[in-house]
Amino acid sequence: MPYSVIQFMPNRLVMKTALIVKRFMTVALEGLGLALGYSASRIDNFIMEVQGSGFVHFGDNDQLEYFAYGGKNGHPYVSIGKVLIENGEVAREDMSLRAIQDWVAAHDEEEVRTLLEHNPSYVFFTPKAADPVSGTAGIPLKAGASVAADRRYLPMGSVLLAEVPQLDDQGKWTGEHVLKLLMALDTGGAVKENHLDLYHGMGNKAGEQAGHYKHFGRVWKLEPLAPQMVNQP
Repeated sequence: MPYSVIQFMPNRLVMKTALIVKRFMTVALEGLGLALGYSASRIDNFIMEVQGSGFVHFGDNDQLEYFAYGGKNGHPYVSIGKVLIENGEVAREDMSLRAIQDWVAAHDEEEVRTLLEHNPSYVFFTPKAADPVSGTAGIPLKAGASVAADRRYLPMGSVLLAEVPQLDDQGKWTGEHVLKLLMALDTGGAVKENHLDLYHGMGNKAGEQAGHYKHFGRVWKLEPLAPQMVNQP
């Protein structure tokens, strides 16, 4: 079984040319001693790239290793979920992280590789002490209260009042929203313009819940009142 490699990009390594992902993954970093670890699952590695960081269990003890975001190759992110929809592999209404994982499980290694190579973006990781998971703002993330946002529209630390869609156990929208206070504490390659990613925490259940969210809701950015307005009786 081929194993995928999780790589770390040190400051001395600079990508100056546009390498396609296949060449980049198989040639550009070969023999440079940058491997942090090996995985039997290409899709798990890809999901961790999308998340921007993650915990890895090597199986030789009960410790989890934290791999923090260490940079990227500079190429734009392409959604493989969108590719599957456009190719008629998965219906738009059924698209979720689980749907992608099911498609991967039903196809061979070469087909999975071809799908992943539609996305030229490649994320690097750096090992860090297993501190609380923090976002771009450098503040520990709180499940259900922290979001990743496009900082061109929502600066880090922005306080938001959001209509959060409520989903059932199958990941289907119940037709209801719940108003919640959220804070923008992270960013992401796939988080652009009006797209927000709600942090769900750690573990398989949290990962599955996060993979179901693709719904719309209104969001208001809360601003502090001017001093003269605060002092008014």
